Amino acid sequence: MTVHRLTSVTVGVPDVAATVAFYEEFGLTQSSPGVLASRDGGDQLRLVPAERRRLVTLGLGVEDPDDLDRIARDVAGLGLAVDRGPDSVRVVDPGTGVEVVAVVDEPIVSAGAYDVPAANAPGRWDREHARSSALDRDGPVQPRKLGHVVVGSTDSDLSHRLFVDGLGFRVSDHVEGVASFLRCSTDHHNVLVQTAPTPFLHHTSWQVDDVDEIGRGARALLDVDPGRDVWGLGRHHIGSNYFWYFRDPAGNFAEYYSDLDVIVDDELWKPETFNDMRGLYAWGPAVPAEFLLPDDIAELLTGS
Repeated sequence: MTVHRLTSVTVGVPDVAATVAFYEEFGLTQSSPGVLASRDGGDQLRLVPAERRRLVTLGLGVEDPDDLDRIARDVAGLGLAVDRGPDSVRVVDPGTGVEVVAVVDEPIVSAGAYDVPAANAPGRWDREHARSSALDRDGPVQPRKLGHVVVGSTDSDLSHRLFVDGLGFRVSDHVEGVASFLRCSTDHHNVLVQTAPTPFLHHTSWQVDDVDEIGRGARALLDVDPGRDVWGLGRHHIGSNYFWYFRDPAGNFAEYYSDLDVIVDDELWKPETFNDMRGLYAWGPAVPAEFLLPDDIAELLTGS
C-alpha cells in the first residue's frame, strides 16, 4: 500500500484547555501547547480553536517521495484539486471537509507491552496459587497509538473513492449503505467513512495493550466524571476488537481498543458486507442512540 499509517489528527474544539485536560486524563501526554502524544506514535493529536467540533486534518505516512507522486497523480485522476508540495501531498475531501495530508514518515514500532496474564479456563489452570498479574499494574494507562478515525461524509461514495482509488487504502469490510472500513496498514481499519447528513468527527480510537488496560483506563476516567461514559465494555464484530467509548468536552467520542484483527496478506482476507446490527458488536451493552447519531448532530447540521 502507498500509505502505511496514520500520523496524526488535528481536531477543532470550542475549549482547547478543557479538551487537552480530558486527553491527558485519557493517557496522552501534552508535548507542547495543544499537542498530545501517544506512547509509541509520538505527537498524534493537535487541538485547535473552532466554533464547533470538527476534524480539521488527517495525517498519513508514506515510505518515500515516489509514493507522494503516486498519490498526487491518482487523486488528480479523480478530478480533485491536489497540492503537491516539496515534501507533502494535500487534498480536501469534499464529503467530510477534512484536509488529508500525506508525508514521508517512519512506521510506528511498538515494544514492551505487558506480558499477557496467564488465564484459567474450565479444565485448564495456567495460573495456580497466584492472583492474576494484571492486578499488579499501577500508574495511568498510556495509549500506544492512534489506530483509526471515524468520520461522517455527505458524499460517502466520493470519500470512499478518494481513500481507496486516490490514497491507496484497502477495503476490509462494509456495512451496506452505511459505512466502509478502510485500512492503510495491517490493522483491520484505520479510517471508517460513514454516510451522514453533515460532515462530523464521530470518534478517534486509541490502542492499548489489552482488555485490562481498557478497564483500568475506563475506571480512572469515570471516577472523575461518570457522564463521560458512552458505550462499553464490549467486543465489536467487525474488527473483533474490545472497545469502550467516552465523550470529550467538545462532544467527540474517544475509544480505547485492543485485540483488533490484523491483515498481513490481502489475499487471505475476504471483505464482508453486513446489513444488520450484528456487524456493530458481538456482545456488550445495548448500543446507545447517541452512538449511532450524536446528540449534537442537529447543531452541527445547522451551524448553530
